Amino acid sequence: MRLREALAAPLRLAPIDLLVAVALAGIALSFMAAPVLSQDPGTSPRPPAVSESTAPDAAASQQLGPTPSLRPGAHSQADPCLPTPSPEPGVTPDPDATAPPPRNLCPAQPNGADPMALLAWAFTPVFQVIFLGLAGLYSITGDIGIAIVLLTIILRILLIPVFRAQIVSQRRMQMLQPELRAIQQKHKGDRARISAEQMQLYKDRGVNPASGCLPSIIQLVLLLPMYQVFSQGLTAPDISSMLSPLGIQVVDIQCQDPTDAYAPCIDPDIPWLAWIPTIDVDGFQVPGYPGGLPSNLPEIFISLAFLFGFGLSLLALASALLQLVQTRMMMTRTDDPQQRTQQRLFLLLPAFSLIYGAILPAGLFIYWITTTVFSIVQQFLINGYGGLFPIFGWTPGFAVDHQPRFPVRMPEPKPAPSGGEAASQTTKRSTSESAAGTIRPARRRSSRRGRRR
Repeated sequence: MRLREALAAPLRLAPIDLLVAVALAGIALSFMAAPVLSQDPGTSPRPPAVSESTAPDAAASQQLGPTPSLRPGAHSQADPCLPTPSPEPGVTPDPDATAPPPRNLCPAQPNGADPMALLAWAFTPVFQVIFLGLAGLYSITGDIGIAIVLLTIILRILLIPVFRAQIVSQRRMQMLQPELRAIQQKHKGDRARISAEQMQLYKDRGVNPASGCLPSIIQLVLLLPMYQVFSQGLTAPDISSMLSPLGIQVVDIQCQDPTDAYAPCIDPDIPWLAWIPTIDVDGFQVPGYPGGLPSNLPEIFISLAFLFGFGLSLLALASALLQLVQTRMMMTRTDDPQQRTQQRLFLLLPAFSLIYGAILPAGLFIYWITTTVFSIVQQFLINGYGGLFPIFGWTPGFAVDHQPRFPVRMPEPKPAPSGGEAASQTTKRSTSESAAGTIRPARRRSSRRGRRR
């Protein structure tokens, strides 16, 4: 038991949120980057232009009669989720053949041999709920960028209690640091005793050191389906199967071009982000996206081909800066070298966004920027500016002695048993023991006297 407690003590004392954040960042990167890096960049998603010789005759189309109406969000009356027939064995595909259209949006099917397919099937309910919410907001606003922002705000409003508990617990852990250091100094060298004393302190003050894990897990559960929504849901030409869970149509969307099997059903372009510039082989372009920023494709400000194809994204840069502000707001000024080292490691985590910028869709960064701004506002109401200032030794006047709107208070320790009850119990116990001790020697003397006689 002592050995197990001694081995578990360093884990309890380590920055749990930092370890969880690094692990989740690596898992998310592997799941989201693998499909992108495995794509063939040489394939063109659009077919060649149709010539006049291959265009259908207008008279023939009139003889066929009027075109039947399609389901909302569909390009054809056939089942959009039918499997694509595989080529016959021994047949070499024609390299000049027209590229097949993008895949329709269909529920994932479990496959025990493919762990990615099994993972996609497990996340399908979450994906469908998020996609229905995004599609419903898009049908109301007509702008996919505004729909992403509104959907993020709705999700964060629903999760306010969870993230509030995380912020409060982190703040209380910071307030307990002097007592934790006192315990370490008192029982220096005895890790098992230090761990037991700290766990008792957490229990008495009502603080859970692992409370920051639940919001991190929720972020991961939302991040993976969000990535699929932007990379697949906003690229699919037929989304009718996802708009009707259990055969009940929930959202009614008319595709932007029902006659084009290559055009996404939902318009992925964001017109109010068309001003974002780009730098390519042709030079500096402003605006970089005249038709609007595609939310289903990565936004790359400048391509860095010499760094394995990565590039710099302005949305990723904005996301990293906002995460840096959020991280500094959660910190407190300390003279402990160990804590200062941990804080420096936390400040390096936002740099991961710069690596993701060239491979993740722009819509995912709009979601992440919105949720970071929401978190900053929530932290400001609970913690105030926290450790945001000073910046390079400068502290503005409005941040001096600022008090948050909903400050965190440390709960009072649990009251110990009252002195009267403890004294009475001690008195009764000592009386019975003294009475028993008085009787026993008398019996021993009488027995001895009897033997002597």
